[in-house]
Amino acid sequence: MNRRHHIKTLTAAMALGLGFASAHAADTIKVGILHSLSGTMAISETALKDMALMTIDEINKKGGVMGKKLEPVVVDPASNWPLFAEKTKQLLGQDKVAVIFGCWTSVSRKSVLPVVEEMNGLLFYPVQYEGEELSKNVFYTGAAPNQQAIPAVEYLMSKDGGSAKRFVLLGTDYVYPRTTNKILRSFLHSKGIKDADIMETYTPFGHSDYQTIVADIKKFSQGGKTAVISTINGDSNVPFYKELGNAGLKAKDVPVMAFSVGEEELRGVDTKPLVGHLAAWNYFMSVKNPTNAAWIKEWSAYAKDKKLPGQSTKPLTNDPMEATYIGIHMWKQAVEKAKSTDTDKVIAAMAGQTFAAPDGFTVKMDEKNHHLHKPVLVGEIRADGQFNVVWKTKGPVKAQPWSPFIEGNDKKKDEPNGKSAQ
Repeated sequence: MNRRHHIKTLTAAMALGLGFASAHAADTIKVGILHSLSGTMAISETALKDMALMTIDEINKKGGVMGKKLEPVVVDPASNWPLFAEKTKQLLGQDKVAVIFGCWTSVSRKSVLPVVEEMNGLLFYPVQYEGEELSKNVFYTGAAPNQQAIPAVEYLMSKDGGSAKRFVLLGTDYVYPRTTNKILRSFLHSKGIKDADIMETYTPFGHSDYQTIVADIKKFSQGGKTAVISTINGDSNVPFYKELGNAGLKAKDVPVMAFSVGEEELRGVDTKPLVGHLAAWNYFMSVKNPTNAAWIKEWSAYAKDKKLPGQSTKPLTNDPMEATYIGIHMWKQAVEKAKSTDTDKVIAAMAGQTFAAPDGFTVKMDEKNHHLHKPVLVGEIRADGQFNVVWKTKGPVKAQPWSPFIEGNDKKKDEPNGKSAQ
């Protein structure tokens, strides 16, 4: 009798516990955060994870989404590209997240892509990339090549940018640098630049010895006014910039235009020898406007409160952090418009969403192509590791996911339809 009573009591308690858990689950909306917190890409991606958590915290303090709190599920794919796919399966299948915010490298996004398409999940991708992709399950809040790479090279060829006639295309060996440089080589040909005036070199992820490469750049630059286009990603940027300084390659002689170096990547570098070198993004921390000032203040307070390594003593914002912040807010707006977290309903509601961004413009999600209309800025590195904006567009630029500098792209539609068009 006692044993039977004990079992009934235990069963009732378990049911009560399960009821509480499901009630708790019903009160929250789970969102996935998929960024490398270890390995070669942690230098760049850790700050995006922290920015996602701050944004979720900010939204929750204001009442959440449709009256429900957002519950972040953070995973670490550890700069291991196949692991990104496994973690995505876990987030969508096991954790049942409504959306995923994550990835940095294109190889990680390419790993995730078939999984989000197969499981009809939703990925917000916050980093500039090579284009040549459209998926109904992905929103690209970073720049396409016409919102970064092309205007940056046009600037280098202009009088203000030094009238470069020779170009070094230097990148990490994976899809983003190789495809971007394929586009840039075609663009340079259209401007009359010959192959003999283009040097193209790639290094593996985590590469650290740039002595020979920098010596080769120095030698190549003797043939005429030369600029370096850097698509080096991750922690390899630190030894590359150190070697530039060691070799005495100054910006006035051979300017480096970086596409994956922002405020965070310069944190661990002596920037004094790098003054005048360049980066092209859609946002810099140094941009002066009230929206940016408020955002930096909020981030600084959050970083200090959470005692984030590095950020609590020297808080930095950068372009992919801004794209993360924009993406999460746009997703929230779309969910509230759709009155649902259902993937297809949110996708439909994302079309034309706008947001007053820290870059000082109201950015818009294109009605068709799942890319943001964004401003383009070129900045010069300062001695303090910040950037002086030396050139910018008058307003946001519409993304071209299919570059006109790749043959056959004129026949491709600027609209995702079912599985990714690749």
